[in-house]
Amino acid sequence: MTDVSDSTDSRAPLTVLVYSDDVSTRQQVILALGRRPHPDLPELQYVEVATEPVVLQHLDAGGIDLAILDGEAVPAGGMGIAKQVKDELPACPPVLVLTGRPQDAWLATWSRAEAAVPHPLDPVQLAEAVSGLLLPRVPATQA
Repeated sequence: MTDVSDSTDSRAPLTVLVYSDDVSTRQQVILALGRRPHPDLPELQYVEVATEPVVLQHLDAGGIDLAILDGEAVPAGGMGIAKQVKDELPACPPVLVLTGRPQDAWLATWSRAEAAVPHPLDPVQLAEAVSGLLLPRVPATQA
């Protein structure tokens, strides 16, 4: 059952950067997560990015609550970008890497990403991973 207060949530939306050189991958991520992947999260707003320099520009500027990086993107894969931003940005947001297959999760660990979800994307698995990364960043609401 949907609570009426869900539609009047006054909390600021969370900003999720979605990086892939493939527009269909970016759209799969956004469609899988929707506006609110967990009832305790405010709405999500998305920043779609297709190139590494723009990812770095957005993350360096701040205001991103979560970065979802496609490990299969070319020419710059999400795991390499994750490793770079984790090494270089002191206030780097959590990073979720989309891996080519489940066996690549160890590479995501090397990249210092906080979570990894394999292709093909499972919307439930993706929503659970994203919620696990974003819920600690949201102040608890008072009942």
